Amino acid sequence: MPKDHGRLKDGTIVDDEMVEKLANEAEAGYDLEEIRSRRAGGRPAMGSGPASVESVRLDPELKKELLLRASTDGVSVSEVIRQALRTYVQAS
Repeated sequence: MPKDHGRLKDGTIVDDEMVEKLANEAEAGYDLEEIRSRRAGGRPAMGSGPASVESVRLDPELKKELLLRASTDGVSVSEVIRQALRTYVQAS
């Protein structure tokens, strides 16, 4: 009877056959270009370098206005914040 080594996230059972297949694949070596191409995803660049994530606190009224504006404009909350911040900074 094959040994059950656990399950993958999708529920697939990891049995002796799968372990052997994966071990053989690892021993044969991997195509590094294929692995790199699979990892090339992610979010598109926003500017000249990596974007930073900033955290702000909003009172409930401002949050409600922000959500309404994003919905009205058909954009994300983040985009409304970026546009508002650009306008503010460029006006200084």
